[in-house]
Amino acid sequence: MKLNQVLNHTNQVERSKFVNCIDKLCQDNKDDSELAKQLEKIDGQLKAASGNEINELFSLVKKHFRKYVIEQVSIGGPQSSLLVNILARDGNCIATIPWIEHLYAKEYSKIDKLSNSLIEEIESTEFSDFDRLNRLDIYRDCMRTAFNNDLKLNRTAKISEDERSVLNVLAQRLGLSREEINAIEHSIDHIPELGIDSALEYLRENGIIMINRRRSEVMVADEIVEILHDVLGKEIHDKYVLRILRSLSDAELSSVLKNHGYKIRGINRQEKIATIAHSGLSIRNILINDIHADNATQNQRKERIKQLMEDMDLDIERIGSRLQDRIDVLIDYLKYSEENEFNLLSVSGYKELLDSLSRADLNVEDRIRADFEIENKETLDPERLKSLGITPLDILYLYSNDEIRTIRNDMGLPRRGNPRSQIIDSFASANDRLIENYHLLATRDIQALHDAGIDIKEADIGIKFEEITRSILEQLDMNVDEDLRKDINTAKDKADIIISLDNDDVIIGEAKSFKNGQFSKYSTTSRQVKAYVKRCETNGHRVAQVLIIAPAFSKDFIDAADMDTEINISLLEASGLQKILAAYKQRKNPNFSPKLLTKGGLLKAELISKSI
Repeated sequence: MKLNQVLNHTNQVERSKFVNCIDKLCQDNKDDSELAKQLEKIDGQLKAASGNEINELFSLVKKHFRKYVIEQVSIGGPQSSLLVNILARDGNCIATIPWIEHLYAKEYSKIDKLSNSLIEEIESTEFSDFDRLNRLDIYRDCMRTAFNNDLKLNRTAKISEDERSVLNVLAQRLGLSREEINAIEHSIDHIPELGIDSALEYLRENGIIMINRRRSEVMVADEIVEILHDVLGKEIHDKYVLRILRSLSDAELSSVLKNHGYKIRGINRQEKIATIAHSGLSIRNILINDIHADNATQNQRKERIKQLMEDMDLDIERIGSRLQDRIDVLIDYLKYSEENEFNLLSVSGYKELLDSLSRADLNVEDRIRADFEIENKETLDPERLKSLGITPLDILYLYSNDEIRTIRNDMGLPRRGNPRSQIIDSFASANDRLIENYHLLATRDIQALHDAGIDIKEADIGIKFEEITRSILEQLDMNVDEDLRKDINTAKDKADIIISLDNDDVIIGEAKSFKNGQFSKYSTTSRQVKAYVKRCETNGHRVAQVLIIAPAFSKDFIDAADMDTEINISLLEASGLQKILAAYKQRKNPNFSPKLLTKGGLLKAELISKSI
């Protein structure tokens, strides 16, 4: 979840520690002209600043914040470090405190067991020069020295930020996994087994996490997760490491395991992938050394990386001439691909993909929960998955290459080409067809929809109309805030659409499909939207406008909306919204603002389309 969304989902008290941290960094860096200008805009009253203003300030102090986080994690102790390791994983950036306690206990048990076995192995085995055990012993000696240095100066033993950075480089050069690093550190600076409350509070006090007390939920913004990855030495998300591993051969996977002391006999492909992914091995070291034969030439290694890019169907124009260049290009491509991957499918298309996999009895929910460590009571809808940073392509990579080919064949798609790309494209096409026939959804014309090749039940048209309306608004680059909508909605009052604007303002949207003639139920609709307005205002948001979308409106409806003094209402015909989207897509650099939908009364789609 992006920082501006996290700020929207926390109150002033819950975000206060983060704001205090930003305030201190602002005061410490007043010589930064861009920062000074932004501070001047809010008259130095940072505590009263809007979420959007705080977000802008954060982007200006991000490099200072990164240094600050590294310092705080370094001095926070082993328990805080282990929590950071858990919270920085894919799927864990939003989680309840009881669930984090569960993950912590599971991780502690694994580290404690590995720590005991590694130390026993090191101390009971005669090792040769620079084999795996020798490298682990070298790292343990360096870690012990770093930890005990403070004792010489009569200070509490701890590993400083500078010492930590040196140890990170050492671990990488020695080819150690993150799992091994944690186990060795646990043998020297013991991680407490119980009571994570104080460690969570430490991270909150230092602005690294925010806690929504009402839901007992910990939130870590995507921008901060990226910084935590730097702290942990992760170049890319674990999910991208998993993709690379699923594109390697069995022999290559075995080579990786063998090089790092893991057993390979009697281990199937899926177990090999899981072991490597969970070990925290450096993906760069894997690609440079571990997947290649010892006698492989530089050209053979470069050619293998090129083939890997092709196997993963990555759209990369220039791959570089050196081995390091090609690995840099591959890692950078994956690192910055998340936003593009979310754009591959609309929310509606994403939901169709999940529904299709569920109907095929492919255990999609179980796989998502297992791979991304998501609590059982958590709803797995596209909006929540997006908040957790899980893209449609991530879902398809939960299946093995053989499984995904079977899914593609069962869907009747061509058998040539990358199966994951083909499946994504098929759902994108289905969504495009619904947008093309949006006016038929609005008028609930079931026969015309079937004639257009859209298989839909009449009972589902209303929900599909809402979903496609949200999809169109997203394609107009509006912030359709599903998490805020869930926060605001109750069992009785359920808004169709919430669009977040700057400064905690919102637009409430209501999508009304209607079968015959013009929509005329103003009194019913106004009662609904006024209840939503009240809910929004209670949650600290100012409603800039109510937007009602329907096939057409009666004159009485338009007049009643114009005369309503309690709320500001804009009306937009479904065909008009379709025209606005078409105009938006035709422009190379469209000039569209949500404010065009806040003029009030019946909006003129033709004029809005021309202004774009």
